[in-house]
Amino acid sequence: MLRALLNIFMPHTTPLIELRHISKRFGSVVALEDVSFTLGSNEIVGLLGDNGAGKSSLVKILSGVEQADSGSFSVNDTSVALKSYSVKMARKLGIETVYQERALCENQPLWRNVFVGRHKRNRFGLIDVAYEKQATETILKEFMGLRGAGVSADACVAVLSGGERQGLAIGRAMYFAASAVILDEPTTALSLTEVSKVLQFIQQIRKAGRSAVFISHNMRHVYEACDRFVILDRGRVVQELNKGDITLEGLSSLLTGLACGATPANEHMESGEGE
Repeated sequence: MLRALLNIFMPHTTPLIELRHISKRFGSVVALEDVSFTLGSNEIVGLLGDNGAGKSSLVKILSGVEQADSGSFSVNDTSVALKSYSVKMARKLGIETVYQERALCENQPLWRNVFVGRHKRNRFGLIDVAYEKQATETILKEFMGLRGAGVSADACVAVLSGGERQGLAIGRAMYFAASAVILDEPTTALSLTEVSKVLQFIQQIRKAGRSAVFISHNMRHVYEACDRFVILDRGRVVQELNKGDITLEGLSSLLTGLACGATPANEHMESGEGE
């Protein structure tokens, strides 16, 4: 048991996700068209675009909520059958999703939130409460850095701030051996202090050797956290940029231009860090 707990945050070094020529329609509406997307090992990728760009559809396909109509999909160099891909299979392959709503039950203790739907059971088929509480304490202390007397595995979610709740959801994904964590608008509606906490938790993903896809409308948050940016517009990938190839100002200008109907141009690309 102790060895398992110590290995919670051990890094994964194999290549992770590769989508090729993915298309998705909802009736007559084209959500994604010929989209290719890769996520490397130990990489944080920002998935950007205006409302209706196709971000939600791509996230749903990655997380197994929706199935692509065509294209190819591989995880850790293993081909995945598009039509049978599901949330359960995504988790089995090491892909976890942290949604904006955080999917936490406020009136339940933290340990139940960590293991909801995936309880550890003893040889009698009963929930191993002691194991789950100890694992939750490890997440709180080692991943989230929370060591106060008021925060324990038995505390309710309501005692956590907004940023700490996101941290718990991310820590839960990490505990279940996620090699890739999909973060859907994790900093929305948080104060500056709470945003800072969430960005620190995202850096913990990288430090653990894992990877993440970060979806957000806030360019400053994305720029601070990510190594690379993939930009969608009207269901297509229109630009892929490494962080070193564009400034924060250039990235913001590029997205603003797309929202106004402009075509990506090379003048947005320049060396140097954003402010």
